[in-house]
Amino acid sequence: MTKAPQPGQVKTRLVPPLTANEAATLNKCFLADTAASISNVCSRQLHRSHGEATISALGIAVYTPIGAELDYNKILSPDFALLPQRGENFGERLYFATVDLFRCGFESVCLIDSDSPTVPAENFAQAVKLLRRPGDRIVLGPCDDGGYYLIGIKKPHQEIFERIDWSTERVLAQTKQRARELGLEVKLLPGGYDVDDEASLRRLRGELLGRDAPAHIAPKTREFLRKLTAQRKL
Repeated sequence: MTKAPQPGQVKTRLVPPLTANEAATLNKCFLADTAASISNVCSRQLHRSHGEATISALGIAVYTPIGAELDYNKILSPDFALLPQRGENFGERLYFATVDLFRCGFESVCLIDSDSPTVPAENFAQAVKLLRRPGDRIVLGPCDDGGYYLIGIKKPHQEIFERIDWSTERVLAQTKQRARELGLEVKLLPGGYDVDDEASLRRLRGELLGRDAPAHIAPKTREFLRKLTAQRKL
């Protein structure tokens, strides 16, 4: 789930300490790193299904606004597809994204945010594995702020996205409650965190620029933060 990385339109809660242009560049790095992790998982699935007639997994950027398609040319890898968002509020956009993706023929769908660049590809691979098991369920990747960085579903359950206080610490708990009301099993992935304010930006900087930071986690974000830190103190 993405918003075109245009200055003044994304990561506005990071302005300040960043400028609007820096926030947009950081968002591009988030998108590129997350997309790379997704492509990593998809390539594994394609390798395992070599010789089959159908694609096992595919990365798709569900984007807004319409008309911003060219903004993604240098961000996403060539194996990614684009799908426009539709709907008024955030819950509708998530639900309609699942509807449109299931119409494309997928047996299950993971909606992933573009604010959590340090979530490793292994978490996405685990979500795919859980969704391939028999029986209906949802998979959630919890965030520290009470939301989630991923929701995986096997059917387009509209109720999962209704009566949710979006952008609050109640999102994860309310989503789990909706699942219980539907009689759905809930599987949780390892936790992550969103980067959407100055405190979480400091956390990200400390994590990626620390001595023990894994080199394969969010490399483009790491490089941008390194250059930014060299230019001025965050």
